[in-house]
Amino acid sequence: MSIVIKSADAIEKMRVAGRLAAEVLEMIEPHVKPGVTTNEINQICHDYIVNEQQAIPAPLDYHGFPKSICTSVNHVVCHGIPNDKALKNGDMINIDITVIKDGYHGDTSKMFFVGKAQPHAERLASITQECLYKAMELVKPGAQLGDIGHVIQQHAESNHYSVVREYCGHGIGEGFHEDPQVLHYGKAGTGVTLEEGMIFTIEPMINAGKRHVKLLKRDGWTVETVDKRLSAQWEHTILVTADGYEVLTKRQEESF
Repeated sequence: MSIVIKSADAIEKMRVAGRLAAEVLEMIEPHVKPGVTTNEINQICHDYIVNEQQAIPAPLDYHGFPKSICTSVNHVVCHGIPNDKALKNGDMINIDITVIKDGYHGDTSKMFFVGKAQPHAERLASITQECLYKAMELVKPGAQLGDIGHVIQQHAESNHYSVVREYCGHGIGEGFHEDPQVLHYGKAGTGVTLEEGMIFTIEPMINAGKRHVKLLKRDGWTVETVDKRLSAQWEHTILVTADGYEVLTKRQEESF
């Protein structure tokens, strides 16, 4: 495993890329409403990233992925491909944004509700966001990746949800996906020890039902829950600082 410790220059560029990714999520919020298609959301985000930010949407053509963002609706866990199906009242959707600016990646995702949120969906999304925040709070030099996985698994399962195990967070920088892998389950006090200058994503995928997922053969990307129950995800790009952490993809609505 070759984990890249970022230089001061790389960290500054990662701050810029992270801020741009967060701004895309802030920009798109008013557009997420009943009747809009995920293709339309994709196009708005693409145009904003390319024309306003002078950046590159990282997912486009990444290993053949056909769109500029990922849109995962209801029981889609991750890597949903935008399409022409209109969103309807009561849907929930994860929008996952990764931008490249000056050669560095910023990666973040957020849950949105379409029209009126359903209480059980709102609770799942809220607990999943708490999983992310609890994990972030543990990030500092000397902590271990197992601590992150453990707190996420403990919080999700204590609320009668399950943790997806097939997909995980990852190191990020000049590469979209770098070492280390950041599992969202595990045992405290195990795994890679964190060092100042590491940058990685934490992006728990939490299911309302069983943890089992399937990759759809029809497109080779879309991941769904096997039992068709809802799944939620939140993601931030995190820098390990000298005495804790910095969230490079923080949105203005967040107060940590």
